[in-house]
Amino acid sequence: MKTPWLPTTGPIPLGFETARLRVRPLTIHDLVKDYDAVMSSRAELRGVFPGSDWPRDDLTLEQDLIDLAWHQKEFQSHGSYTYTVVSLDESQVLGCIYLYPPSDPTKQADLLWWVRTSELGTGLKEHLREALQRWISDDWGLLIRA
Repeated sequence: MKTPWLPTTGPIPLGFETARLRVRPLTIHDLVKDYDAVMSSRAELRGVFPGSDWPRDDLTLEQDLIDLAWHQKEFQSHGSYTYTVVSLDESQVLGCIYLYPPSDPTKQADLLWWVRTSELGTGLKEHLREALQRWISDDWGLLIRA
């Protein structure tokens, strides 16, 4: 299905893998690991979503489940695309990537992403930024900066 706000005409990319991480669609099955990453990275996340208090300090597991279900449904209906960034053995959520319809008509899309606080200083953020930039350009055909 073609997404009206994206230039790609082929199937929606399902992710990628590098020597350090795997990117794949976020689902409700990621709940426990996602919640851990979100709650341990609240300050980092508030910098990603300016003007938002998400995630609130009192975010519950149930509220995170609702968020994940919404992201999963949006992916299925081609409204927006959210990917989880996980370790290669899938034991830990390392971050998230969000691709939304553009908030500015001069842009192709809005791209937001984050890496969990415990990974800052390990080079993972820079590694993901480089891989994400290639993926967005090569697989999505988008001219936006990661």
